[in-house]
Amino acid sequence: MGYSARVVAVSDRSFRGERVDEGGPAVAALLTAAGYAVDKIVLVPDEVAQIEQALREAARDGVALCVTTGGTGFAPRDVTPEATVAVCDKLAPGIPEAMRFASMQITKRAMLSRAQAGILERTLIVNLPGSPKGARENLEAVLDTLRHGLNMLCGDGPADCAHLTD
Repeated sequence: MGYSARVVAVSDRSFRGERVDEGGPAVAALLTAAGYAVDKIVLVPDEVAQIEQALREAARDGVALCVTTGGTGFAPRDVTPEATVAVCDKLAPGIPEAMRFASMQITKRAMLSRAQAGILERTLIVNLPGSPKGARENLEAVLDTLRHGLNMLCGDGPADCAHLTD
């Protein structure tokens, strides 16, 4: 089953038109290739209120998967994880743990990621790095398993799935 998806690209410079956002389109292309129906890419600045608004809008619109790009590092204006935690009803810590583990196989700098993941109503939110390469690598690490989580979240799969294997 194909799920709906939205990308929220978080970048002050791209929002001001100082550079083209490449992370959002890279993630949208990967999601589309995996069978997701990406409705749009939303570009917001590194502002908690605007990120929260974009995430809440995705849930109101019934988007199954909302991925963010950018704002997950140590820079003073990196606030995407804080906005994500603020809006989520439940956190899903295994998703960013898996992404960091996979990324650590590529670069030790992956340990610096502050990415979060969680559920807002029936929308799964996953934070990704802003760089196209990092965003693709992180999403590829969890993409197959996200579909199983969405099956449970969206009511299309068994809640008791211990008998299933990967």
